[in-house]
Amino acid sequence: MLRRIGASALLPGKVPPAREAAQQGKDPLAKRTFVSIAGPVAGADCGKFPRDLVRGVLIMATTIRPEVTPAKPEATATPAIADPGPLGLAAFAMTTFVLSVFNANIIGDLALSAVVLPLALFYGGAVQILAGMWEFRKNNTFGALAFASYGAFWITFAWYLRYVAPGLPTAREHEAAGLFLLAWTIFTAYMLLASLRTTMVLSVVFAFLFATFLLLAIGFLAAPPNATLIKVGGWLGLITAVLAWYASAAGVTNATWGRTVLPVFPWKKS
Repeated sequence: MLRRIGASALLPGKVPPAREAAQQGKDPLAKRTFVSIAGPVAGADCGKFPRDLVRGVLIMATTIRPEVTPAKPEATATPAIADPGPLGLAAFAMTTFVLSVFNANIIGDLALSAVVLPLALFYGGAVQILAGMWEFRKNNTFGALAFASYGAFWITFAWYLRYVAPGLPTAREHEAAGLFLLAWTIFTAYMLLASLRTTMVLSVVFAFLFATFLLLAIGFLAAPPNATLIKVGGWLGLITAVLAWYASAAGVTNATWGRTVLPVFPWKKS
């Protein structure tokens, strides 16, 4: 280790600066005159230094190796998780299907529509939210937003039917339902735009879902409610459910078989 040592200190016959300074009664540390411990000539000067200082220099000289780079800790591999997409799509499809059966007036007894509530709370709601959280884990922004949001839609919808709607004025309750559906129409509109970078099947699902929400919102906001629009919205909801089931089936089948069995036609990315 060299620190500001002069050339004369390393040449035979020359008095090292540290020794010369000591002979003249000067402290070699005052002007920071350090010497090498690598050679016998310079090593002799070490005797002029305090023992602790020499020991420290020796330790530094034998332990500091600038050419050696400390090993970087190995990156911990992130364990892979299964694709939550088929699960979220299946939960969405089933709940949408059951509700749309009543909206399309295929089953006219509205008292039976209570069957939607448990599906909306647990399968369409809780399970979809879980799928959304797992999509966050997979760094899929679109899937996380879609599943978490529509899972919350079903939970709030069930809560609305069970606890909110009965307390609203009967003559204007349909307006509240229409406003609720209109808000989800707006959300679905920009999710449809974002889906154009996923797959064609998923984009078609969102296109029909947007049309479903739009017709239902208009139908319920009308005074009185437009039964025809609500019924058409129900049929569009059934088509949406079937398409979502197909997307779910494609996801689980293709992953299980390890090849494309049911195509989803990814959009070409420019």
